[in-house]
Amino acid sequence: MKSVVAAFPTPPHLTSRSRPSLSPVLIERPRSNRSQTETQTPRPRPRPSGSSSKMAEQQQMEVEKDFLYNSEDDDVMIIEENPKGAELAERKKNEGNELYKTKEYRDALRLYTQAIDLCPDCAAYYSNRSACYMMLGKYTEALNDAREAVRLDKTFVKGYIRVAKCNIALGDATAALSVLREAGELEAGSKAVKDEVSRAQALIRYQDEIEKAFGKGDYRTAIFHLDRALEFAVGCRAMKIRKAEYLVMLQRYSEAQEMVNEILQFDNTNVDAIYVRGMCLYYQDNPEVAFNHFQHVLRLAPDHHKAKEVYKKAKQLKQKKEEGNEAFRRGRHQEALTLYTEALAIDPLNQVTNAKLYFNRATVNSKLNRLEQATEDCTAAINLDDGYLKAFLRRAKCNQQLERHEEAVRDYEKVLRLDKSPEHKRMLQEAKVQLKRSKRKDYYKILGVNKNATEDEIKKNYKKMALVHHPDRHSSASEQDKRDHEVKFKEIGEAYSVLTDTKKRAMYDRGHDFNDPDGGFAHEDIDPSQIFQAFFGGGQGGYTFSNQGGSIPATRGLSRGWLWGAPSPEVSISSLAKEGAVGLLRGGVRG
Repeated sequence: MKSVVAAFPTPPHLTSRSRPSLSPVLIERPRSNRSQTETQTPRPRPRPSGSSSKMAEQQQMEVEKDFLYNSEDDDVMIIEENPKGAELAERKKNEGNELYKTKEYRDALRLYTQAIDLCPDCAAYYSNRSACYMMLGKYTEALNDAREAVRLDKTFVKGYIRVAKCNIALGDATAALSVLREAGELEAGSKAVKDEVSRAQALIRYQDEIEKAFGKGDYRTAIFHLDRALEFAVGCRAMKIRKAEYLVMLQRYSEAQEMVNEILQFDNTNVDAIYVRGMCLYYQDNPEVAFNHFQHVLRLAPDHHKAKEVYKKAKQLKQKKEEGNEAFRRGRHQEALTLYTEALAIDPLNQVTNAKLYFNRATVNSKLNRLEQATEDCTAAINLDDGYLKAFLRRAKCNQQLERHEEAVRDYEKVLRLDKSPEHKRMLQEAKVQLKRSKRKDYYKILGVNKNATEDEIKKNYKKMALVHHPDRHSSASEQDKRDHEVKFKEIGEAYSVLTDTKKRAMYDRGHDFNDPDGGFAHEDIDPSQIFQAFFGGGQGGYTFSNQGGSIPATRGLSRGWLWGAPSPEVSISSLAKEGAVGLLRGGVRG
C-alpha cells in the first residue's frame, strides 16, 4: 500500500500563538488496494462553462500542486485538519474555563483534554490543563503539561511560571529558580516571577534547616522546619515520607502511619512509604507484619539500605528475646538474664519491645533475689511505657520486700488508676497497712533481735543494751548526747515491756501500734527506770523518766562503776544476774 500526503495551507486566522497551526490527520488506506497510483487524484467534478470553468481548473491545479508524497512511510496518508476543529477546540477551552471558575476541576480537565486532542499544538491549552492538575493535587502531571506548553511556545512567560510553581510544589526549588531565570529574561521586572523566586528561596532555607536539625538528631526541630517547607512543597511525597520517618523516631506511630497510608493510596509501590509503615509496625511490637513490609520493599528495591538494616536488626531482636524466654521457662535464670541483656543492646529505639525486655529481666532478677536490680529494671520499663501495669506491680512487690512501703503504696495507687479491679484495690489497702506498721517503732530492731526471738534472747539483749544506754554512763557527755541516750534507754524499756508480754507481743505482731492514741494503749505510764530496777534488782531510784524524755534517775543498787563498765566491789556480776532473775520470776514488768 502506498501513502499520499495531502497538505493544505493554514488559514491566516490560525497562525497566532493562541491558534497554532493545525496538526495533520493520519488516514490509513486499505492494504488490499495495491493498484492505486502513487498520487491520489481528487475526483473530477463536472466542468462548468465559461469563466466559472476556468476558476475551477485553477483551483484543481493548486490542489494537485500541493500534493506531497512521503516515500519513507507508504502506509500513512497525512491530511491537514479542518479549520473547524480549531474553533471546536477553542469552544471546549472556554467551557473548561467556566468550569474551572466554579471549581469543577475534573470536568474542566476533561474539556481541556478534548481541546488538546483537537488542537495539540496550542500552548495555552496545556497551560490550562496544568493549572487544573495542580488544583487536583496531581503535580507531576501538571509539571509535564507546563513543560509542554513552554516547549510549544518559548516566549510563554506564564508557562515558565507554572513550571516553577510545579517544581516548588514537588520540592525542587533549584529547578524552579533555573526556570524563573529564563522567565525573568523574557519579562524583566515581572512581579509574578519575583514572587515565585521568593517562595523558592524560602523553601531552600527550610530545607537547609531540616538538614542541620537531622544532623544533630533533633527530630522535633526537623519536623518543625519540614512543616514550614511543606507549606510550599505541598505535593512533595519524599518530604512527607521524611516527616513520617522522623515521627517514628519520636514514637508518634499513628501520625506516621496516617501520612504514609495516604501516599500509598495513590502510589502503592512507593518503597520508602512501605518501609516507614514497616518501621511503625516493628516499633509497635508487631514483628511478623513488619517483616512482610521489609521483604516487600527489598523485592521492589533490593538495594534499599535502610530496609536491609532494620530488617536485620528486627530479626536479631526477635531471636534473642525468644531465646531468653525459653531459658527462663527451663529455669536457666542466669542464662536468661544474659540473653535479655544482649537483646536490650540491639535496638535502643524499639521502646515497646525493650520495655518488655526490661520487665522480663526484672522478673529474672527477682527470682535470683536481686531486688534492687529488679526494681531498677521495672523503673526502666516504666520509663519506656508509663502504662505498663505488670511493671508497676512487680516494682511494688519488690519495694515491699525492701521495706520501702511509701514507694510501694505509690506504685499500687498507679496500678489502681490503670485498672480499678477489686484485686488491685485489696493490694493497695494491704500496702497502706504495711506502711502504717512501718511508721511505728520496731521493737525487734530496737532490741536487736529477730521476729522469732525467744524470751531469753529478748532479756539477754535488753540487759546488754540497757547498760550501754543508761544515762548515768553518759553523765559527762554533751547535752545532745545525753538526750539521745535517754530516748534510746526509754525505747529499750518500752520494747522490753511489749515483747515480754505474750498478749501485747501478739497484738504488736498483728500490726497494732501501741503509740497510736486511737489504739487504746499508750506508754506514758512506763518508767524505764522501774523496768531497769526490776531486771537488775535493787531499790527504786529517785530519778524518774518523764514521757517526753526527761531526766533519768541514778539507779540505786548499782554503782556507777558497774554502769560505766567496771563492776564495783560491792556488787558482783553473778549477784546482779541472780537478783534480776529473781525479780523477773516474781512477776516481771507490767506495761
